[in-house]
Order: sequence, then structure tokens, then C-alpha cells
Amino acid sequence: MARAMATLAGRILALLAPPRAWRPAVAVAGGIGAGLGLQVLVVSNAASYVSDAPETCINCHIMIPEYAAWRASSHGRATTCNDCHVPHYHLWNAYLFKAKDGLRHAAMFTLRLEPQVIRISESGARAVQDNCLRCHGNLVAPVTTNAVPGAPHGRDGGRRCWECHRDVPHGRVHGLASAPGARVPRTPPVLPDWLGRGDRGGQ
Repeated sequence: MARAMATLAGRILALLAPPRAWRPAVAVAGGIGAGLGLQVLVVSNAASYVSDAPETCINCHIMIPEYAAWRASSHGRATTCNDCHVPHYHLWNAYLFKAKDGLRHAAMFTLRLEPQVIRISESGARAVQDNCLRCHGNLVAPVTTNAVPGAPHGRDGGRRCWECHRDVPHGRVHGLASAPGARVPRTPPVLPDWLGRGDRGGQ
């Protein structure tokens, strides 16, 4: 068994190790690839996605109307985007959900596939509904979203909170151009100061 494993490891290493003549070119290509990957992480402000800061959501400019409406709402004083849009029943699930949703958003934004009116995905809707009940369950228990005939809160034909509370927290008007004059925090520049100075001679 040990001999078979050693043989397998040797074959894998042989596949991964380029011929001696190619090694300098592979090292240069690897360095260029690593540099480009690091630049993408810096330009996309990737480290911010680990945080709970709402300003992270406006790294992609298409979310500015949603951010502006949330900031002006009652939820803007007490919640962050992650409080509503990320599952909270397990830390691992929360980060897995953020990674999956974030990659989907990044791909759509990069490839310019975003719709004019953004609509929440089914998995996102489930997370939001669960978080509505997590925070407001004691208020809705007497009214019981769970007592809607046939299904609990939004599943299998049941009702979701925002079917009645349509203004919470993003308002009724949605679209990429619905808040053209919104005042939102500026994202920090991704280029170093020395690169932005141009021909001003360092002044």
C-alpha cells in the first residue's frame, strides 16, 4: 500500500513539475498570474466582504439605490445588510452563503449581466424571511405567518413578510436609475497616491 501511494505521489509530482527547460518560463508566468490575482483582490476591495460593513455592498455601484433606501429607513439605524440578507443559524453557513452569493454577484457585475430591476434570489428570499422572524418573531406570533393555510412563511405558497410590508427597507421603486442623486459614502481609491499624481511632479 505504501509503495502504491509513493508511486502515485511520484506521478502527481511528475505532472506538476515542468521540464527543466520550461521552469524559468513557468516561474515567470506563475509570478505574473499571482500578481494579477493580487491586483484583482485589491481593486475589488475583496477583504471588505469578510466584514459586516454596509458600505461593502456599494463596492458594486448597482447597489447604490438599495443602500440609499436602507440608510434612510428605520432599519438603517439598527441593522446591517448582513443582518437581513445572510443566514444566522451557523457561522460556517453564513460565510458559505456570503461566498456563494458574492461570487454570483461579482460574476454578473463583471460580465454586465445585471438586470435593470434587481430581484432577490430564492435562497436570498429564504434568508431574509428567516431573519424577519428571527428579529420580529415575538411580534408576528399572534398574527402568525405560520398559520397561513398550507405553509409556513413563504414556503409552498405561504406569505412572506414583504408581501405586506413592501416599503421595508428598500422602498417600492427599484431600478438602477431609481436614486440618481443618492448621497452614499465614497469607496476608498484602489490606486496608490503616487500613481494618481500623473505629471504633476509629485506635488
